[in-house]
Amino acid sequence: MMARVVITGGNRGIGLQLARLYAATGHDVVIGARQPPPVAVPQAGFAALDVADGASIERFAAALGAGPVDILINNAGIIGPARQSALDMDFDGFLETLVVNTLGPLRVTQALLPALRRSAGAKLAIISSQMGSMSAARSGHVAYRASKAAVNKVGQCLAADLAGEGVAIAMIHPGWVRTDMGGPGADIAPEESAEGIMRVIDALSPASSGRFWNYDGGEMAW
Repeated sequence: MMARVVITGGNRGIGLQLARLYAATGHDVVIGARQPPPVAVPQAGFAALDVADGASIERFAAALGAGPVDILINNAGIIGPARQSALDMDFDGFLETLVVNTLGPLRVTQALLPALRRSAGAKLAIISSQMGSMSAARSGHVAYRASKAAVNKVGQCLAADLAGEGVAIAMIHPGWVRTDMGGPGADIAPEESAEGIMRVIDALSPASSGRFWNYDGGEMAW
């Protein structure tokens, strides 16, 4: 069954590979990003979106029209400032990281909630990170870690608030992926990550809503 799939940050890395996979399997894909992909994705549309800008989010929601959104993947994110130690923090950069990585997914979800409610069995995925797990007692990239821990809680609260409406929500760790963010020494290719994320979303249901998953289907510790 063809679904309408909206992917934020779908112009590169994991988001772009997700767009390619969903489009190749016959779904109606909309990429939301500040810039279009460097190479057009067949069967995928594009609409400008800056997840840090409320007006841009509203324009994006309006551009999608009155139809339903069956799958929303909140993928857009940033690694944060160069200086983000707990002992030496770029606080402006920390704030920007929270705006993009934590508030962005919530603002996009709220703007698209009417479209999600028009779907029979909508699914919402938030691309998180194991670096936001409270069980990972490490330092470094403090702004990024904090933003992902916070967005996990945002997703958990969304799942609780939408539990009676049939909207299923998953927070997903994509793995350490060879992208601009992950770097060339990362463990897995974007293709492997995206295929795993798709399988997690395919298996998502109201009964499993509100959990934190690894891209390989295993459940993650908060």
